[in-house]
This record gives sequence, structure tokens and C-alpha cells, in this order.
Amino acid sequence: MIDVSLVIPVLNEEGTLKTLTDKILTVLRSENLQGEIYFINDGSTDQTPEILDTLVKDIEQVSVIHFRRNKGKAAALQAGFRQVKGRYVITMDGDLQDDPEEIPRLLAKLKEGWDMVSGWKKVRHDPLSKTLPSKLFNKTTSLLTGIRIHDFNCGLKAYRKEVVQSISLYGELHRYIPVLAKMEGFRVTEIPVTHHPRTSGKSKYGAGRMFKGFFDLITVLFLARFTLRPMHFFGMLGLLSVIVGVGVEVWVLILKYAYHEPFQTHVAMLLFGILLLILGIQLVSMGLIGEMLVYQFRKNKGKSGGDDDTG
Repeated sequence: MIDVSLVIPVLNEEGTLKTLTDKILTVLRSENLQGEIYFINDGSTDQTPEILDTLVKDIEQVSVIHFRRNKGKAAALQAGFRQVKGRYVITMDGDLQDDPEEIPRLLAKLKEGWDMVSGWKKVRHDPLSKTLPSKLFNKTTSLLTGIRIHDFNCGLKAYRKEVVQSISLYGELHRYIPVLAKMEGFRVTEIPVTHHPRTSGKSKYGAGRMFKGFFDLITVLFLARFTLRPMHFFGMLGLLSVIVGVGVEVWVLILKYAYHEPFQTHVAMLLFGILLLILGIQLVSMGLIGEMLVYQFRKNKGKSGGDDDTG
């Protein structure tokens, strides 16, 4: 029986793969753990694919999934999560900045009763251009989601297998795995972990990824709060639009009949009010359609025996 599965997305990390694998296997042996290592080659263009294929041939515990093109870290993690067999799952980056020596500490925290443990790079060896945006991102995410951890984007994380089987990753949602796990009712915590300076390869981080991350934050917040109650979102916006639209039209009528101003002088305001009324009706309709979809989904889920809310 496999105790722990490691999922490691890599992109052009030819200089670290052999050393990283040796370090992981040393830790597993020292802790008497049965483990497996899944490398996900995310469209590397250097010697990474060849090195990984050699590791698979030489080491029984190593497996690899090759992407023909770069699909992103979320897709790589999702591919690995579909394959794991271990009771516990560890994710880490392939650049040796995450320390395999932290694996026992992460597993020990899970065994205390937590479902997910996120690493916190408390002392970080990265340039200021990377650490400052990261701090802003983490502060904003913690404030808006209510999850009090310091480092959402740390690649070093540990999960019970049930967690990775319950979440779905795409886009840049790997940044929000703690949020997605919390949405599913799992207990999430963090521990400080060692972070090493990069010794090989180049960072894949850029300013564009930060903006993408904030767009995905909006997606996560919507999913967390309104997935099962879309009318609460669309209906609230629709009602507000209708109220403002009615107010605008009433004001135009007051100007016409109380102050004797002709409609022609307030055509723009009249049309704006009509637009708000139409928009409000459309938003409420979207909310109703969303509610019908949710109802049908839960009804079908219940028939298939997958609804475990009463458990």
C-alpha cells in the first residue's frame, strides 16, 4: 500500500530533476514510507523530457506525464491528482527551492487531524520583484476569502487524498487550492517551511500571472459564495438595477409634470432608465435559470446516490 504520492509539475528544470528525486527517495526511506513520484512535464523545451524518461526507467517509484505543450500549473496538478494512489498527497515545485526534508513535518500535521497543510515560505529567497506582488496577492486573498494563511501560492502542500479528489483545477486556480478545499468543507492550516534560493533554471513568474491570478480570485469568490444560490448574486444586482431604473423614470416624470420640462430635454435620462430596467429583468432571469440548473444538478446527483449532504 502506498503511503504518500508526490505530484511535481516541471517546466524546463533539467538541472534539478535527478537531485530532487534522490532527495525525495532519501526522505521516504528514512521515514519508512512507501511512496510514488509523479512528474508532470508541462511542455518543457530543454532536456527535461529525456531526463524524466530515464528516471522512469531507472527508478520504480517514478512516473511521468508528458504534456505536448505548456498547459499551466493547474492543469499539471490536476493530471497528477487523477493518478495518485497514496493515502496522502504532497505537491512541490521542481526547482529545488522546496525542501523534501519538510515532507515528514507536513505529514505529521495532517495526522493531527487537518485535511490540508499549506507551506508558508516565511523566509523567502526570491527577488523583490517577485516577493512584493506575492505579499499583496496573499494579503488580498486572505482578506477577501477569510482564510487566514500567509502563502496561498506556495507549491509545497500536503493533502489527504480525499481533498485532491474533491477539487477541480483549471486556469490559475492552483493559487486558490486552500480556498477550494475550504469550500468543500475540509480543514486547512499552514506551517512555515524552508525555502532555498534557486540554483538552476529560471523563474516562471511574471507580472502577467499576477493579473490573471486576481481575475481567478473573482471566479473563486463567486464559486465560494454563489455556486448553489445564483439568484442571490444575479437577483441582487437585478433588483438594484430595477430600483435605480424606476427611480430615474420617476424623476423624469416629476420633471415633466411638476416642473413642466419637456421630455425632449431628458431623452438621455429616459433611455438610461429604460436600459436599467431591461438589464435588471435580464439579471433576474439569469438568476432564475441558474437556480433551475442547480436544482436539476442536485436532483440528478441525489438520484445517482452521490448526494452525501445528510451523512
